[in-house]
Amino acid sequence: MVVIKITTMNIVQIYKTFPDHTSCIKHLEKVRWNDIAKCPYCNSSNATPAPKELRYHCNNCNTSFSVTVGTVFHKTKLDLQQWFLAVSLVLNAKKGISARQLARDINVTKDTAWYMQMRLRKAMIEYGELLAGIIECDETYVGGKNKNRHEDKKTKGGQGRGGEDKTVVIGVLERGGKVRARKAKDVSCKTLKSFIKQNVKEGSQLMTDEWKSYNVLNLLYGHSVVKHAMGEYVNGCIHTNTLEGFWSLLKRGVIGQYHYVTPRYLNKYVDEFCFRYNNRKNSDIFELTLQKSVNI
Repeated sequence: MVVIKITTMNIVQIYKTFPDHTSCIKHLEKVRWNDIAKCPYCNSSNATPAPKELRYHCNNCNTSFSVTVGTVFHKTKLDLQQWFLAVSLVLNAKKGISARQLARDINVTKDTAWYMQMRLRKAMIEYGELLAGIIECDETYVGGKNKNRHEDKKTKGGQGRGGEDKTVVIGVLERGGKVRARKAKDVSCKTLKSFIKQNVKEGSQLMTDEWKSYNVLNLLYGHSVVKHAMGEYVNGCIHTNTLEGFWSLLKRGVIGQYHYVTPRYLNKYVDEFCFRYNNRKNSDIFELTLQKSVNI
């Protein structure tokens, strides 16, 4: 079988390349098994195909299975072409796509679209080598602007760092490389040190603002500071502008597309934005997403 590669991942190509459920199944089998079906329950290759049902029978553990078992698409009642279209739409939406918009585009209910997005976000979680080199570190606050609220709904300290109505998100970005970000309970020394140690190789050069909690990192990393409070945003190569650009993208997505994201699910949305940003130059991002979707 010839491997089908989709690089531009637009919905026209999805329709042309995968015109029906069967063609999607066959492609997933190639992505997951490379044409040699393996039982997801016992990992045996001794399986007999049942072409009419698009399933296999494992002769080792006597179990029936399909390529979607144990994947993002497990037990779905939707046509897989709708899933492939959803993948394309999510990946092409730089600032995200709302569940209601996705529902209209692929003809499902809003709740189904939301479920599909949450499943795809699970596949977008990335782990890998520690970031190294020049690393920008920063934190942002996700939540509504206090000045836009009615007087009876305004909160004390709702603007700037420490607003009790906002959720902290901390991040690190490797110059010319990837970004990692996560929801945090605060911006204390302990929280920042733990997150950065988990994601940045010791000895790297950190670029931060003057927030005092970053000073605890001086023994583990090189540390350069840009003084925002004094109106300084760039000092040679010292700045956090690249990461702040990512924060802008994240916030525009939350405000413009989702309007509101609860702290409970915020990390999943952050994972989606990080995945798209980290693979923005990857021409095979559609294939990568399918690979991760069948290997969660």
